[in-house]
Amino acid sequence: MLREEAEERLRALAGDHARLREDQWSAIEALVIDRRRVLVVQRTGWGKSAVYFVATALLRELGEGPTVIVSPLLALMRNQIAAAERAGIRAVTINSANPEAWEEIYGQVADGLVDVLLVSPERLNNPDFRDNVLPELAESAGLVVVDEAHCISDWGHDFRPDYRRLATLFEELPPGIPVLATTATANARVTRDVAEQLAGDALVLRGALERESLHLSVVRLPSAEQRLAWLAQTLRELPGSGIVYTLTVAAAHEIAGYLREQGLEVAAYSGQTDPAERLAAEEALLNNKIKALVATSALGMGFDKPDLGFVVHVGAPQSPVAYYQQVGRAGRGVERAEVILLPGTEDRDIWAYFASLAFPPEPVVRATLDTLAERGVMSTPALETAVDLSRSRLEMMLKVLDVDGAVRRVKGGWEATGEPWEYDTERYTRIAAERKAEQDAMLAYLTTTECREQYLRRHLDDDAATPCGRCDNCTGRHRSPEIAAQAVETARERLSRPGVEVDARKQWPTGLSDLSGRIKPELGAEPGRALGRLTDIGWGNRLRELFNAPDAPMPDDMFKAVVQVLASWEWRERPVAVVNVPSATRPLLVRGFAERLAQVGRLTYLGELGYRVGSPGQQFNSAKRVQAIRGTLAMPRELGAAIAACGGPVLLVDDRVDTGWTMTLATALVRHAGAPAVLPLALATTT
Repeated sequence: MLREEAEERLRALAGDHARLREDQWSAIEALVIDRRRVLVVQRTGWGKSAVYFVATALLRELGEGPTVIVSPLLALMRNQIAAAERAGIRAVTINSANPEAWEEIYGQVADGLVDVLLVSPERLNNPDFRDNVLPELAESAGLVVVDEAHCISDWGHDFRPDYRRLATLFEELPPGIPVLATTATANARVTRDVAEQLAGDALVLRGALERESLHLSVVRLPSAEQRLAWLAQTLRELPGSGIVYTLTVAAAHEIAGYLREQGLEVAAYSGQTDPAERLAAEEALLNNKIKALVATSALGMGFDKPDLGFVVHVGAPQSPVAYYQQVGRAGRGVERAEVILLPGTEDRDIWAYFASLAFPPEPVVRATLDTLAERGVMSTPALETAVDLSRSRLEMMLKVLDVDGAVRRVKGGWEATGEPWEYDTERYTRIAAERKAEQDAMLAYLTTTECREQYLRRHLDDDAATPCGRCDNCTGRHRSPEIAAQAVETARERLSRPGVEVDARKQWPTGLSDLSGRIKPELGAEPGRALGRLTDIGWGNRLRELFNAPDAPMPDDMFKAVVQVLASWEWRERPVAVVNVPSATRPLLVRGFAERLAQVGRLTYLGELGYRVGSPGQQFNSAKRVQAIRGTLAMPRELGAAIAACGGPVLLVDDRVDTGWTMTLATALVRHAGAPAVLPLALATTT
């Protein structure tokens, strides 16, 4: 009887011909009748959302409270709400994009007007939500769902510290409240980890991960311009619309710009894209108004388009698991979908950067705990003045420590709990080794001669994996790497187009005792320029090579490109002089660059700033960086007098802009010496 009702609910959600799979029914039965905890690991498109929506409808009919779904991305939430509406289920969301509606939504939940409440994992660690809203939700919930549950596990490819708080939530739930965790991308290790964190005797339903519509191939091209030209040519031939994945935000914008110039309708999409623009881009792809979204992994879990015809990666993800998750966006409602990987020589550099953001070493963690113990409640910006980590890495560490019970997030910041805490060196070492093994496996995927889908599924510990008979290796039909020379030249011209704008800092970092608020206009810089971004696929490659090589004068072609940047710079008043920031690591490059610019531009080279003692070294957050630079960077007396006498704007030169604070404080010194304006110029920027 209950199964018949479940089938009826499914048809309302998925159409008249829909029928429950056996594992779908097993999950629904365990949740609704047995009130168990269930982990469902099934391929994308299998119908995991149907399980929790059908279970929600049945539980609500039995008088149970609303379903609480923890969902990681706004795009995914939007798809889930639309699906719920089709099934006659009232769903609302609480996330960073709708804070003005939170109180009204809480009231609707309390009044029983909501069937499904979707919350982002970040909400779980908000003090007000955690202390005042979550306990009541946990008491009254009819079902708790964790979507994309692989994010719980720090063994997984997409670990999110906020998800770790769910383990505490599971322990605190009253008896009899069922829990469902779902994911399409968990190998055996991640599956065990998530099942353990669900606590209790969790039912694990894991199916084969075969995607019968996917046709996988790899095309190896030696240069970025060849990959771009090949991509433009191939997009015109690929069926329908799809996704072009990139590894960095800069690459997404650079590739999208080139493809638009080639007459292709595409849009760039990343975590830095304005939310309204992201929504518009999603809608455009859903409605086939564009050929492709050129996207970072921000689109990975959050997009559901059954007729997606292709997924192309320009650059390889770090692991076969991450790659299989992203290509799983394609071919859910079509018989054939093309999946193409265009690896790049720069991929490993990008992987190395992401690896540098791992959990900090023990001395840094201990220093943070000691600081909180000594000073009491501290905000994240205040902690930055004492702990040398970037903001994002510091917040990640604090969230993990919060879950471990060593710190607690409270109003006003963070406090130490005083509870004993051990640094799990063995675990972090094993995780780092696992990441390295995943990267090696991804590199091996590029050259394997075996079935590509079987290779990927085997790395997801899918024991049912057999040769697919569809990929380039199975069929022997490999995509031709040939591309017209003129197309390659056009792409080369696009990638070698020099110049990106570098915004000047406007605010001092918070947490400093004597610097706060807006930077005074009389000490600020004009918008600056750089030859390129280190993360670009064009100039980025050349610039990384330059910075990895021994110190030497700038190559002539690179200098000519900088001259092009200057020629196109529409400054309000032409500079009259050049000053450079001193460099402890590349003095020949930086000083020679500045002197040569002055000579070619017929400007006066005034000299370089100095260091009082040593150089500031490397720091990872704004507060520490400003403190270090202030303590070392100096204005030589002769240079100050020369700046005061020059009577016009100064071109301020450095090799690269990372945080922007060296250029900001150097600008302040030059402006204080009497320069009416400062125009920052660098070879590279990381932003």
